[in-house]
Amino acid sequence: MKIFITGTDTDAGKTYCTAALLQGLQQRQLKALGLKPFAAGVNADGQNTDALALQSATDLPLTYQQVNPVCLVDPIAPHIAAARQGLTLTFSQLTDAVRAVEHYQTDFTLVEGAGGWMLPMTDDDYLSDWVAELGWPVILVVGMKLGCLNHALLTVQALQHAGVPLVGWIANCIDPDMLSANENIASLQQRIPAPCLAVLPFAAEGVASAMQLQLADAVINSVIHRR
Repeated sequence: MKIFITGTDTDAGKTYCTAALLQGLQQRQLKALGLKPFAAGVNADGQNTDALALQSATDLPLTYQQVNPVCLVDPIAPHIAAARQGLTLTFSQLTDAVRAVEHYQTDFTLVEGAGGWMLPMTDDDYLSDWVAELGWPVILVVGMKLGCLNHALLTVQALQHAGVPLVGWIANCIDPDMLSANENIASLQQRIPAPCLAVLPFAAEGVASAMQLQLADAVINSVIHRR
């Protein structure tokens, strides 16, 4: 089972949620790995911190290059960062990244996108086109903050238009001071035609083990239900 993880926006918490899901699946004794084929922005060692987080959360001997084969230097939109480096992003790079780890024969492969759903790759292509072409199920991470209702519902509308199955969505509470957070979550539960897989509270120390397991179970149940 391959699942694509997208978000309502940059910094919605895709990596935070993907790492939590990986760890929850592994608690269920399932074989799972996380990939971030494109990443923009590097640390002092020339590596992307989101990709490193996925590598750390994956209980398999993945190299950094396997997790993140295309690492762009500038922390900006990937197609712009790539152009600055004289590179062109292609669907074949994405497909090659997934094929390169297929020998692990995982129960779940989680492929994290960059930015939101409609991420430009070139002047003509979008990352969403590649996901739609493959027909992969999608998990939407909603960064709970002012404006998230519009972002979430527009993204769901775009997912429906693309014809990709929505496994469910995660309410990721990125703003601890958000007013009426529970009411916003309830509004999304009413309007999104897919289950809320988890509400992840703001936690500087990371997602608790019990919450990781709850998230994993919700994803497993949703996938089974869809089948």
